[in-house]
Amino acid sequence: MKNLMEKGTRCLIVQSKFSTFSFWNYVDVCKLIGAKYPAAPLGLITVASLLPQHWEYKLVDSNVEPLLDEHFWWADVVCTGGMLSQQKGIISIIEKAHQNDCPIIVGGPDPTSQPNLYQSADYLVLGEGEVTIPMLIQDLEKGVKSGVYISPERADMTKVPVPRFDLIRFKDYIQVGIQYSRGCPFNCEFCDIIELYGRKSRTKTPEQIINELQTLYNLGYRGHIDFVDDNFIGNKKNVKNVLSIVKKWCKEKKFPFYFTTEASINLADDDELLQMMKDVDFRFVFIGIETPENKILVSTKKVQNVNKSIVDSIKKIHSYGIVVNAGFIIGFDNEDNQIADKMISCIQDSGVCMVMLGMLYALPNTQLTKRLKKEGRLFENDSIITDNDIGIDQLTGGLNFITERPRIDILKDFIRIIKYIYNPENYYKRVISTALNLRPANKYRPGIRKILKIGKAFLKVCGKMGFNKITGWLYWKMIFTVLFKNPVAIEPAINLSAMFIHFYKQSKFIISLTIKKIRYLEKSKEEYYNKYHFLKK
Repeated sequence: MKNLMEKGTRCLIVQSKFSTFSFWNYVDVCKLIGAKYPAAPLGLITVASLLPQHWEYKLVDSNVEPLLDEHFWWADVVCTGGMLSQQKGIISIIEKAHQNDCPIIVGGPDPTSQPNLYQSADYLVLGEGEVTIPMLIQDLEKGVKSGVYISPERADMTKVPVPRFDLIRFKDYIQVGIQYSRGCPFNCEFCDIIELYGRKSRTKTPEQIINELQTLYNLGYRGHIDFVDDNFIGNKKNVKNVLSIVKKWCKEKKFPFYFTTEASINLADDDELLQMMKDVDFRFVFIGIETPENKILVSTKKVQNVNKSIVDSIKKIHSYGIVVNAGFIIGFDNEDNQIADKMISCIQDSGVCMVMLGMLYALPNTQLTKRLKKEGRLFENDSIITDNDIGIDQLTGGLNFITERPRIDILKDFIRIIKYIYNPENYYKRVISTALNLRPANKYRPGIRKILKIGKAFLKVCGKMGFNKITGWLYWKMIFTVLFKNPVAIEPAINLSAMFIHFYKQSKFIISLTIKKIRYLEKSKEEYYNKYHFLKK
């Protein structure tokens, strides 16, 4: 094997493919505006900034281009990693690297949570790369041929370098991500973020964020930036400080970007923070609602959502021009047979259009997983992905444990909610409701070339939605209602309409797959289903 610390070492960085049917994989919508995939691989380009900078890098994102043998022939070393839903793809990349006699470095959330599945990697870099990659580099300098690198330490976010944004082909993506913080102050039983990154929200400095924005600006990027933080407002004091400085920078640069992120529902309690986000042009926020049931929220330790009016909170955020996307989960202990009706009412009344409804999944190393294991209810091998299109996420691969409520009832409720919320008429009612509540004040203004691109995309959306027997009347009714009653919200309304292309297709797949599971359960009975999954250990 070549001495990897030599100048000119060629490092192939590979992003494994996500399933076509993932909630976040709205490729059909991307194609309408000439992109190939929603988001660039931020984690891997951050890793590239931590590895030796005298190496030569090539990024191959399997979601936008095929991974070829020629890529491995070029490389001296390969680097990959990712999440649970990428597990099968990562293992395949390890095998391809070895077939081409390339050593491979692997890391990321799933290898950190389940390192036993990735033992064939030459270098297994676990935990936060800012801590463990320097350990790898020390071994590479010594000529060590393999190793496992792990540390209980948390990364100092104030020392994280700027990701290698230069490795991205911006035209391939709708958005580019940056990360401001890691960790979350809350203690939700089912969440693995606090296990991976801790309960203290560690943040970058305002100067670091400005440096990253300036880097993207200098590279010629304009448009959508997503703060990928699991909870952007985990440290409200720090985030307000950074937003005030970002506002000044954006104003000086004539607002070259607009932003999206994820946050907790207590965002609605802070008018000052909402106004600051509006002032720098935040347009979407994803919020984990999970369930409208207080007793379930208490039992799962999601205390930040307890005793709040979800509908009022979401409408409050909408009033600041920020569209709320939301996650809901079915399959919790203590659910009753009214849960489907309650979720449907919450979703329709709040107007949330983009709803990620998942079945509860006990992720590795979470408090939920530990409790279920102690109770003898966990299907332990169900965190091993065997089919990348079936075991893609909680929408298709949840309930990896013995449920309190009959499994078949949960699956039927799951189908009922999906059918209802992605029924065209119900979806468009929510688009109108959201658009009429929005008070956007968009700061980012696209250039002429981008305006022409957006115009072309609008005509394509009109063709697909406006002249479709399922959505045609609903689409034009939405267009004219918003234009007459709240014309400033027409852009987000059209964007939400376009997303229906993805969600309608995805919902059909999910329903079909879930019906097969129900039929299997009806034949085999739940007792035998549970015994089979325990025998898989």
